[in-house]
Amino acid sequence: MARSGIQYSDVQQAIDTLLARGDTPSVQRIREVLGTGSFTTISEHFRLWRTEREHNRDVPPPKGVPEVVVTVASELWREAQEVANQALVHYREDANRQVESAQQEAAEALQQAANAEQRESALAEHLRHTEQRLEALHRDLGESQTNERHWQQQAEKAAHEASQYREQLEQAKQTLKANQDRFVEQQEAQQKAWEQRLAQEEQRNEASEGKLMALLDTLRQERAQEEKLLQKRLQQWEQRAEALSNELQNKNEAIHQYQQDNNTQQQRLAELERHNAELQTQRNELQTSLDKATQTLETHQQQARDSDHWQEQLWQRMASLQAQLADLPNTLASSSDETPETKKPSR
Repeated sequence: MARSGIQYSDVQQAIDTLLARGDTPSVQRIREVLGTGSFTTISEHFRLWRTEREHNRDVPPPKGVPEVVVTVASELWREAQEVANQALVHYREDANRQVESAQQEAAEALQQAANAEQRESALAEHLRHTEQRLEALHRDLGESQTNERHWQQQAEKAAHEASQYREQLEQAKQTLKANQDRFVEQQEAQQKAWEQRLAQEEQRNEASEGKLMALLDTLRQERAQEEKLLQKRLQQWEQRAEALSNELQNKNEAIHQYQQDNNTQQQRLAELERHNAELQTQRNELQTSLDKATQTLETHQQQARDSDHWQEQLWQRMASLQAQLADLPNTLASSSDETPETKKPSR
């Protein structure tokens, strides 16, 4: 369809102008006369003009026109038709070449478009796989961070519980030491009381040997009961210390398990190396704290062994006192035989 910019009447006037000048009409010359318009539009109007001229070819000329003018006009018209036909053939050949070139360019454009669509499809598929992998990595990262926070909380909780257990162990040892000190004080007080009572018995010497032996037996029984009570308390505190040590070992095993799980997470998430390195640093600091706690526990255990050594010395001292108490009646009897004049009659 012709565009509305150039009308048929404009083309017709341009053709009349060319014919008046004696020029053969053509698309190029018509466009030069008009000064604008596309070759396609001018070509369609020019083809319509030729068609009309063909239809009006057999129409007789108007009356009153001289025959010479009619003959010249017919000759000019014939020549114009021949030139127009030659120009039309040339134009058609040129148009066919342009159409073939346009078709070839269109085919190449279609091929390029198909190649572009294939590349676009491949890029879209690659982008989709990349996005899926990125989403999977984000999910793995979220899970790793969640597990890291969970194990970090567990480690902090274990460290806090270990600190509480150490405090409890320290309190238990302090209580044990206080009980030992109190027992020593009680033993010294009782020893002093026994010595005072023995001195009174020596001064008075009013009781019989049987009563003295009964008194010594009663004292031995009381001392044995107190020794058993102290031994029982010591065993209870030692059991408590052992239970605390076992709980601390369990916490250490839990932390060790956490370390193994964390190593597994590091293998699965190699892309998070820097974050795992920071976690490794934290784990080393926690291991250092645990080593210090272990050293402290060993120190406490050494102190407990020293306390056991002190208890053994205490038992040896008590055995020596028992031996002295056992020999006391013989000593008293010897003293009584040596000084009979100072012996008072028993009541």
